[in-house]
Amino acid sequence: MCGVVGVFGTPFSSQEAYQGLLLLQHRGQDAAGILSFDDDTKEFHHYKDLGLVSDVFRPEILAGFAGQMSIGHTRYATVGPKNPIESKRDIQPMTINYPHGIGMVHNGNIVNYFELKKYVQEEKRRHLFTSNDLEVLLNILSDGIKEKNVINQFDQFQEAVKFLFEKAQGGYSVLGILADKGLFAFRDPHGIRPLILGERDLTEEEKKLHPKNFGKSYCLSSESNALNFLGYEVVRDLAPGEILFIDKSGELFSSTDYSKKNQITPKPCMFEWVYFANPESVLEGRSVYSTRLDFGINLGEEIRPYIESGEISPDIVVPVPETSRVAAISLSETLKIPFREVLIKNRYIQRSFILNTQESRNRAVQLKLTAIASEIRGKNVLLLDDSIVRGTTSKRIIEMVKEAGALEVYFATTCPPIKFPCYYGIDFPDPKELVASSRTHEEVREYLGADKLIYLSVAATKKSIGRENLCMSCIDGCYPVDIGCAKKFQDMRNLHRE
Repeated sequence: MCGVVGVFGTPFSSQEAYQGLLLLQHRGQDAAGILSFDDDTKEFHHYKDLGLVSDVFRPEILAGFAGQMSIGHTRYATVGPKNPIESKRDIQPMTINYPHGIGMVHNGNIVNYFELKKYVQEEKRRHLFTSNDLEVLLNILSDGIKEKNVINQFDQFQEAVKFLFEKAQGGYSVLGILADKGLFAFRDPHGIRPLILGERDLTEEEKKLHPKNFGKSYCLSSESNALNFLGYEVVRDLAPGEILFIDKSGELFSSTDYSKKNQITPKPCMFEWVYFANPESVLEGRSVYSTRLDFGINLGEEIRPYIESGEISPDIVVPVPETSRVAAISLSETLKIPFREVLIKNRYIQRSFILNTQESRNRAVQLKLTAIASEIRGKNVLLLDDSIVRGTTSKRIIEMVKEAGALEVYFATTCPPIKFPCYYGIDFPDPKELVASSRTHEEVREYLGADKLIYLSVAATKKSIGRENLCMSCIDGCYPVDIGCAKKFQDMRNLHRE
C-alpha cells in the first residue's frame, strides 16, 4: 500500500504535492519522491530518497522544483530488496524518455509482474533497472503510446492505457505526467485501489505568478483527506477502469467505458476502511470515520449475546491504538461498558503492521505501547483491534494486558478472519504467515492467549461499509483478478525478506 498525489494548474504544484504526501504518510513510510514538469523550460525536476516525507524533502530541495504539474509518492514496500542501495532504485516516481517523456507513480501490485517483465525484456528489447512493477507498467504504457501514435488526442491516449489494462493483472491506481502534454490518471478495471479527484479555483496570487493560468487547479490523491487539507473540493472517486487526462491548456478529458463494456464488477478493497485509510477520508462516498463507528455498533450487537449468556463479563472496553479507537468508542456505547484508553502509544514508532520484518514488528510493539496497570488490574478487559493478520502483535498485546493484572482478556476485531494472501498491494502474500489460514477459531484463540476471540462477521463488515461489492479476497479467497502467477510474486517477496 502506498500513497499517491498529483497536482495540475498551480505554480505551487510541487509544494502542494509535498503537503499532500505529508497527509498520506500513514500509507507508507519507506521512501518518498516528487516529480514536476516545467512547461516554460520543458524540463522534469525530481527528487526521491529513503525515509519519511518530512526527512526526504528539506526546504532547499523543495525550492529546486518548478512547474504547474507534479506527482508524488510515499512508499510502502510490498516487493523489492531490503538492501538500501538496491532499494533506492525502486523508489517512485519513475521516468522513461521515449516516446515523449513520461513520469509515473502507482499504488498497488501487478500480480503477473514476471510475465510482463519477460514480455518487456524479450519481446520489446527493453532493459529494466529495478524490481518495481511500476517500471514494467511504464514501459508497457510507453510502448502503447508509441503504437497508438499518441500526439495530442485523448482518444489515442486512452487506447494506449486500455492496451495496458489488457496486459496488467492486479490492483493499482496510477498518476503520471506526459511531458509537454499534460497530467494523466487511471484506476484498475476493478477499482481495487482508491483514487480521488478534486478541484479548486486559483487564487489571485497564483494567477499573477503564471500568465498561462487556467483558472482552476486539479488534484488527485489516494485519499480525500489530502484534498481537503489543500483546499480542494472533492469532485468524485475515479471510477473503476476510468482514464483521465488534463491537457496543458487545462481541459479535462475522461473515459469510463472500459469496465462497463467488459462488464467488470467494481471491487474496492475493504481493508482501506478497516485499517489503511485516515479516518478523515471519504472513500467511494463512504466516510471512513462513520464506517468505523458502524463497525463498533455492529460488533457490539454480535457480542451482546455472549454477555447476556454470561459467557463473558467485560468491565472495560480498551482500544489497541490507533485505528480501532473510533470503533471502540461506539462498541463501548452500544454495550454500555466504560471506554478506557489504557494502552498508551509512543507516537514516534512506526505502524507495526507495515514494517518489513517480523523482528522489527515485535520490537515495535514493545516500544510503542505501554499498559496503565492501575486501570487494568483486577478487571475483565474487552480488547479491540482493527484486524488480526499474523497474530504476533495481538499475542504480545494480550500478554501485556494480562501482565498488567487483567483477570480475563476478551479479544475482538472489526474484521473477519484473514485467511488468504493479498496480491493487490497489502503486505501479506504468504498464507503461512496468516494466523487464521491453517487454524480453527479455537486454535487461533489459544495461540493468542485470549479468553475469548470474537471477529466481526462478513455480513456486518459489508453492512458497515455500506456495499456488497468489495474485494474481500483475503477473507473469502475469491480473487477478482487472476492470480495464476501469484506463486512467483509470493516467492519474490519472501526472497527479499531474507
